[in-house]
Amino acid sequence: MAARDLAAWLDWQEKLHPTEIELGLERVRAVLRAMALDRPPFRVATVGGTNGKGSCVAVLEALALADGMATGAYTSPHLLRYNERVRVGGEDVSDAELVAAFEAVEAARGRTSLSYFEFGTVAALEIFRRREVSLAVLEVGLGGRLDAVNAVDPQVAVVTSIGLDHVEWLGPDRESIGREKGGIFRAGRPAIIGDRDPPAALLRAAGADALRLGVDFDWRDEDGGWRWRSATLELPGIPRGLLQAPALRDNAACAIAAFNELRPLANAAWLPAAAVGRMRLAGRLQRIPGDVEWWLDVAHNPDGAAVLAGALRAAPTRGRTIAVIGMLADKDAAAFAAALDGCVDHWIVVSLPPPRGLDAAALARRLAPCVRAPIEEAGSVTLGCTRARALARPGDRVVACGSFHAVGPALEWLGVYCGPRTD
Repeated sequence: MAARDLAAWLDWQEKLHPTEIELGLERVRAVLRAMALDRPPFRVATVGGTNGKGSCVAVLEALALADGMATGAYTSPHLLRYNERVRVGGEDVSDAELVAAFEAVEAARGRTSLSYFEFGTVAALEIFRRREVSLAVLEVGLGGRLDAVNAVDPQVAVVTSIGLDHVEWLGPDRESIGREKGGIFRAGRPAIIGDRDPPAALLRAAGADALRLGVDFDWRDEDGGWRWRSATLELPGIPRGLLQAPALRDNAACAIAAFNELRPLANAAWLPAAAVGRMRLAGRLQRIPGDVEWWLDVAHNPDGAAVLAGALRAAPTRGRTIAVIGMLADKDAAAFAAALDGCVDHWIVVSLPPPRGLDAAALARRLAPCVRAPIEEAGSVTLGCTRARALARPGDRVVACGSFHAVGPALEWLGVYCGPRTD
């Protein structure tokens, strides 16, 4: 086989499997067994849920790093570079590491066909083994029970929230979706639930000993920050940092609860404050100050839009709010926009690349019956951001949202692609 660079490997993986998504664990488990990775030599924390997975993973990763642990994190999708999906020690891995891992997966898989996500998941685990991490934090890609990440057993699992998304794969209601997402829990191992009103199916999957946000642990604001608490432990003095929105502190509280199961925090009350102070969180209710403030949020379903709307209402601006929005064709763009109606004074709908992305005209047609503010079209995220900058006046804000594929290019256009650090 001729040597491939990272771009060539990714292009080849997209064509390897006959369908982009095929849920099931048989194929990935077979390859993991062939690579002796079905029982990884490191502890695993798995994070699932409809919304909030990325911020929960970021806090869990930051907690482990602040504690001095050799830590890996696997997330998806990425904003601009595939390397974002696999981090070791808080840093994206290199092209060379990814290519070497892909070569190892290809050598082991034989005649077993893997989807793009499955191939990448096995490769991430291989990188974590090679880098000798002690904890891998794994974000579920789609659903839970049949997602490739669920092929390895976690020491602790978190489900952040249950909402309506990917209904064609997971079922039409919260009970069905909760059942699928609850499949990441393991009997006898800690289960963390971050949904304040969880469906019964999720509770059944988690078991009677599950730890629930709002029941077994919670958080509350205090002067200068916030406090995590359970029946037996109080962790005060945590800065808000990048966790300005209450929904982000919900997700952080779940991460602290999960980490406390791995490494009890009773004698390390300083750790959450240190972790939040050093974490990175690009594209999740991210605010970039200036005469015109920019917000960037990868929310792409109605529940995510509702969280974004709440954050916008909680931080009123003296001027207008201009939205630059791009969405994928399989998302409920009408419900997404309806959740933001009343928070946006002007919509700029942008085209995202095919085959999955909606073009601006199609997105405008979906939004028109659901919003009251004017809508205009732009041919790309870059053109939409340029138009927003031209429209905005001091005191206005611009919100880029609707998809990773919209927020990533917006971050690049703004020159802050890597996202801010708080240290």
